Amino acid sequence: MSINLSKKQQALSQLKGNPIGWEGKTLKQMRQDMDEVSRSTGHYAGLETLPFKEANPIRYEKIFAKLRGGVVHARETAKKVAASPIVEQEGELCFTLYTPEADSVVTSTGIIIHVGTMGAAIKYMINNDYEQNPGIADGDIFCNNDCQIGNVHPCDIHTIVPIFWEGELIGWVGGVTHVIDVGATSPGSMSVGPVSRYDDGYQVACRKVGQDDTLSKDWLIESQRSVRTTKYWVLDEKTRIAGCHMIRDLVLNIVKEEGVDAYKDFVREVIEDGRRGFINQVKTLLIPGKYRQVSFVDVPYKNLNVPPYARLDTIMHAPTEVTVHNNGKFEIDFDGANRWGWHSYNATPVAITSGIWVMMSQTLIPNDRVNDGAYYASQFDLPYGSWLHPDDIRTAHSYSWHFLVSAWSPIWRALSRNYFARGYLEEVNAGNANTSNWLQGGGINQFGEIHAVNSFESSAEGVGASAVKDGISHAAAIWNPEGDMGDMEIWELAEPLLYLGRNIKPNTAGYGKYRGGSGYESLRMVYGAKDWTMYFMGNGYMASDCGLMGGYPAASGYRFEAHGTDIKERIEQRLPIPTGGDSDPDYPEYEENMDAKEIIRDKQSITTETVYENYDLYLNYLRGGPGFGDPLERKPSMIQDDLNEGHLLPRYAEKVYGAVVTQNDKGHYLVDEEKTSLRRAEIRKERLHKAIPAQQWMESEREKIINKEASVQVRHMYAGSFALSERFNAEFTEFWNLPVEWKLTEDELEVPVFGAKINKNPS
Repeated sequence: MSINLSKKQQALSQLKGNPIGWEGKTLKQMRQDMDEVSRSTGHYAGLETLPFKEANPIRYEKIFAKLRGGVVHARETAKKVAASPIVEQEGELCFTLYTPEADSVVTSTGIIIHVGTMGAAIKYMINNDYEQNPGIADGDIFCNNDCQIGNVHPCDIHTIVPIFWEGELIGWVGGVTHVIDVGATSPGSMSVGPVSRYDDGYQVACRKVGQDDTLSKDWLIESQRSVRTTKYWVLDEKTRIAGCHMIRDLVLNIVKEEGVDAYKDFVREVIEDGRRGFINQVKTLLIPGKYRQVSFVDVPYKNLNVPPYARLDTIMHAPTEVTVHNNGKFEIDFDGANRWGWHSYNATPVAITSGIWVMMSQTLIPNDRVNDGAYYASQFDLPYGSWLHPDDIRTAHSYSWHFLVSAWSPIWRALSRNYFARGYLEEVNAGNANTSNWLQGGGINQFGEIHAVNSFESSAEGVGASAVKDGISHAAAIWNPEGDMGDMEIWELAEPLLYLGRNIKPNTAGYGKYRGGSGYESLRMVYGAKDWTMYFMGNGYMASDCGLMGGYPAASGYRFEAHGTDIKERIEQRLPIPTGGDSDPDYPEYEENMDAKEIIRDKQSITTETVYENYDLYLNYLRGGPGFGDPLERKPSMIQDDLNEGHLLPRYAEKVYGAVVTQNDKGHYLVDEEKTSLRRAEIRKERLHKAIPAQQWMESEREKIINKEASVQVRHMYAGSFALSERFNAEFTEFWNLPVEWKLTEDELEVPVFGAKINKNPS
């Protein structure tokens, strides 16, 4: 009865134009006040003490436990509504509770990058006076997937619901799922083809899509006509609404039990508590100082089917400086990152900052206290005009993860150096795999429906090695701590692609004293489809995730596809067909059991749409993690296990690890410890013979820089970095002791530069 009364009171309040915030304030006033008091005092909401927690610690923890347990329960319950295997199998959803000002209070498990993105969307509504127009009332439902407002890429769809108590807004709850298709120019959720916003698909800019807990008819019609996978879209939306309403009911029940004032005190204090907890973790686990490292990824667009101004091979650049301050403040500076581009891999500030908390929840703050407190204890410097802070609203973001994951790799390494120095060896992580390949495409599926696919096998990549053990193989993805490759049978229901094999991929893990986790591969055969297209998505020319302390990076990618095969005839004649793994691409095995009109094997691991007919083959190769430590220090017994378990090819055991390998009559590999020790001593001598003094090497590199001998991709990348940052340019010039007159600009490069200059955002 009280909830119905609240709705009536809220409707009347809206008619009168009364503010819905606390103490008669508008939400914009509350947001401004919160920013000011938090900035001026250095404490969230100005809370220099935690009176509620200190006076009632058990009651405080009880409320937290109810909220945390409730949001996790809502996620686990709601995902059973979904039909999409992306949600049901992989758990690609998340729910978060917010304050009225849109600061996160508590979040569920899952894709918790959206703690920040949904908060940014709510703040957008607050700052743009949604309270007055279109109005915010009890029972309203809002939707957002606009990256320029608050999102990573358009396929992450937000459902946001306000929570009222007696006519006053006491919070928000947001739910997000990764959908299979968003109606982009290419089918699938994260298309490669888009090079601008107008190719990225259906985009909803914080729109009110329902009232009185009911979706609007016009929204239902429009949204379902805008995507290829209607039934999945509908059930995903019901999933999000169900979870949001479960959490809203939970909050209202807690308010009834504890009182609204206690709830208000709690949501303020738990964020300040989170801020203090993060600072304590930084002081305990890290060492004050500056940590600098970098990562890169290839963007090979020169020969793709994209507009002429986007046909450019370039590199994305993430120079990263992590500063740990004495007072526990944590600062990340990306100064020197290069320009955004006409491709699908641009990011926004909220994507990079929110994504860092996904990472942090797996390393620095691995607990359930994930809220905006950590954000208030941190500082981010994101250069305007760069790929992670575009200055143009036209940018495409459909596959922002292509470099986001690798751009976090330097932060992993910075943290791991801290852990190693502190003696927390088990916390060290050499980095994470580049989470690709993404099998995507669409057409007419096996049921005769217009359809799209997005295999989320990439939820299970290799994990980086630690300082005490190997990384876990084919197990996780940084963007979802609960990653799962999913059941083959489920994917075959969703996709007209039969599995011919699923295997560990040898040599994908970075070598080291401890190797990274191995990747794996799935060989898929098109069956029952019409007008079917697919494409490849991943790093191919560059290893984007370095190893640590002598460890090697993980292997980069390649593509294998076969068209016009004779597999149908071979099946009818009961002849062998490709089923095993492509274990050694230098010595292909698939071709031994089939003929094909066209077979493609190359390092171009990013492609636009290619037509596939029935019985054509597509190899989905998932990456491994980087390694830790000098490979010559790896125990021979571990190398032997790697050989026999399919993680390592024999010639690399000899070439990289210095192992002396034989096989017994049963085919098992044996590593001779004594001979291996002797061979390693020889390798160390060879290293010394080949080595040159660092100063001598730098002089030779300096001459190359002065003469601009680098490839056009490298020069284009650095020219973009120099144009955006005078500081980075000056540091580069000073470090290499370059002549005063030396410069590198975009104008001197013979590449398309349309849109590369700064364009002010028209919004």
